[in-house]
Amino acid sequence: MPDKALVLGGGGPVGGAWLTGMLAGLTESGVDLDAADVLIGTSAGAVFGTRLRCGIPAAELYERQLSGADAVRLPVTARQTARFLWAALGSRDSGRSIARLGRTALRAPTGPESDVFDTVGRLLGGARDWPDRELRITAVDAMTGEVEAFDARSGVKLIEAVAASCAVPVVWPPVTVAGRRWMDGGSRSTANLQLALGSRRVLAVVPIPRAVGPHPSAADQAARLTEDGTRVTLLSPDEDARRAMGRNMADTARGPAAARAGHEQALRVVAEVADTWGG
Repeated sequence: MPDKALVLGGGGPVGGAWLTGMLAGLTESGVDLDAADVLIGTSAGAVFGTRLRCGIPAAELYERQLSGADAVRLPVTARQTARFLWAALGSRDSGRSIARLGRTALRAPTGPESDVFDTVGRLLGGARDWPDRELRITAVDAMTGEVEAFDARSGVKLIEAVAASCAVPVVWPPVTVAGRRWMDGGSRSTANLQLALGSRRVLAVVPIPRAVGPHPSAADQAARLTEDGTRVTLLSPDEDARRAMGRNMADTARGPAAARAGHEQALRVVAEVADTWGG
């Protein structure tokens, strides 16, 4: 049974920027994120969790957001947004909602899968091999709606797992990995805290606390873990951070401000984190 699980959620380019600020602020304040026995990453959390697990310091990830070095151009049209919302909100049942979204993603006119791999490959830099420390990357099967957690034993390449986790439905095409089509790991849960079941302590840093549609929120999942005896600290953007991030999570111009807001918020919550996680 793992002692500590670090869970990093999705949130697009802006949410990812806030996430790096949080990680850097916590690390600077003495929180040892490397002590995690397992790191679970979803979408943006998969990208930065992979880089963190592969030895890139949180401070460097943060500085790259401030400088714009990791800015991601993800143009989302009003038509794409409407198509996504139509699919995700078309049912009050979680299973039916994700099935609708999967079908819509598979049919949507998008660019080639190589667009996803090219962007993710640039973000990962030199990280191409699975790290020695336990890393789980989430993705959702576009055909079945099932959540998968890829790891070093899954028989897929690291870049394949991260690309699958980042394949935003309707905006990017579902990615083909191991003969199946995969879409963003945050499609039905932005953080997938359920995968930390069995851990004694969980630190979850979640830029967007709830997926679009009738799905469990990160708070719901954290409550269930707590009922099972896990000590959980769930961190999401506070009011100041939400103001800095704005409403468009693809607006790269907001990245530096979102990163700074995450860093400042981390300094305010470090005592809470240390109480659960330790130094």
